Amino acid sequence: MAVPKNYFQNREFSFTLKDDIYVRYQSFNNQNELEKEMQKMVPSKIDIGAVYSHKPSQHNSVKSGAFQAESKELVFDIDMTDYDDVRTCCSSADICRNCWTLMTMAIKILDRALAEDFGFLHRLWVYSGRRGVHCWVCDENARKLSQAARSAVAEYLSVVKGGNDTIKKVHLTVPIHPSIEEALNVIDSYFEDYAVNKQNLFDTKETWQKVLALVPDEFRDRLQKDFIKARNSAERWKLLQHNLPRRPKDCHMEEIKLQYCYPRLDVNVSKSINHLLKSPFSVHPKTGRISVPIDVKNVDKFDPFHVPTISSLCKELDQKIEEERVNASIENGGEPEVKRRTRDYKKTSLLGPIKIFEQFIDEMEKSRKGLLLEQSDKERDF
Repeated sequence: MAVPKNYFQNREFSFTLKDDIYVRYQSFNNQNELEKEMQKMVPSKIDIGAVYSHKPSQHNSVKSGAFQAESKELVFDIDMTDYDDVRTCCSSADICRNCWTLMTMAIKILDRALAEDFGFLHRLWVYSGRRGVHCWVCDENARKLSQAARSAVAEYLSVVKGGNDTIKKVHLTVPIHPSIEEALNVIDSYFEDYAVNKQNLFDTKETWQKVLALVPDEFRDRLQKDFIKARNSAERWKLLQHNLPRRPKDCHMEEIKLQYCYPRLDVNVSKSINHLLKSPFSVHPKTGRISVPIDVKNVDKFDPFHVPTISSLCKELDQKIEEERVNASIENGGEPEVKRRTRDYKKTSLLGPIKIFEQFIDEMEKSRKGLLLEQSDKERDF
């Protein structure tokens, strides 16, 4: 894909080395240089940063104030730890299939908003390798957004606000904004099964008290008494639905759903143009899982526990090499190392994620060619 001159050379890479040594402002003239440095330094983590006005590796020799970040993908980081106050199954870095539903909803909600509310076409969703997801918005107009514009996008998409000491973190106004209505449509398709069955939010007094803390005082006392008498979670859920006033006058139920299920962004990651984010296809140093692209069209089927790990890939490659060694005929004389390695790589369980990534790149290339043709036609350059 054609890119502006010096685009790769001026891109920042950072390496995390053994003992958490963090090396920023790495830059390379080409892919070969990057590969050689990775093999030499063996980083446990690779982050990608902005494209600068000068080569990042020369930032100390550039005149003060001249070294500036010029462009970078608009990125979003959603981490499961930010949901610890509303999930009952896990906490901290732990995840399970029950709470992973939060990531599924987050992807659906944000992907729609980025596409329909902002018109961004090229959105790559990537599993972090452990407990969250990242989104890379790669449209040219997104890459060139100022820090103020990035902040505005992040704030627009932020609905749940307040720290650990804030009990009620969602406050809606009537009428509800159309984008939030769309988010609620997604949440409604999951909420009952997620809240009642997977998170057991109405199962014990400890969990239902947190829900009732979000209910206005005039309804809370009665619900407290009714919840104690109720036999199970399903009954308490029905009581909550029946007793809270409905729209258009009030939005109490909607505020509860949003507080428990709406995406929680690390807005600082999105706001800063020079913020770094983990490279897709990195290996998470603690889980060994590969940071793989996610097919948004089949996001409900994505299972973080079935993601390839570095160990599983090594076993697959060893097995494939052994099969080829056994099956290779003497007259073939073998194949060049690079060709054999590439073919084996694509026959591992990374084949699916690679196809998703390649399709994403192909779509970007088609879009760029279309824009160049359109520009050429406007300039009557036939």
